Amino acid sequence: QEQLVESGGGLVQAGGSLRLSCAASGRTFSNYPMGWFRQAPGKEREFVAVISWAGGSTRYADSVKGRFTISRDNAKNTVYLQMNSLKPEDTAVYYCAAGAGLFVTLVGDYWGKGTLVTVSS
Repeated sequence: QEQLVESGGGLVQAGGSLRLSCAASGRTFSNYPMGWFRQAPGKEREFVAVISWAGGSTRYADSVKGRFTISRDNAKNTVYLQMNSLKPEDTAVYYCAAGAGLFVTLVGDYWGKGTLVTVSS
């Protein structure tokens, strides 16, 4: 059974950093683009970042460009999201996703259950 499990969320002060991890199991996702989405309280889920299957290409939401970095380690079947200069508006549940067309369509075939990031002011 395919599974994506996020970790690394928590409470951090504004200006701080967190690193999220998403470990994949049940199948090899090394040939799939993978990405991160988030959903703030009372809002719809939104795109954050996506990385190509080989890691050579990335896309970011304008709201996180220059602050967040997505990376992956295919040997570990894991994708990361390094978040720096965090702001209170980054507070959300962060979800990992994988999908054959994810890099272009931002539509995921597989989803994790999410990890909560709370940024205090």
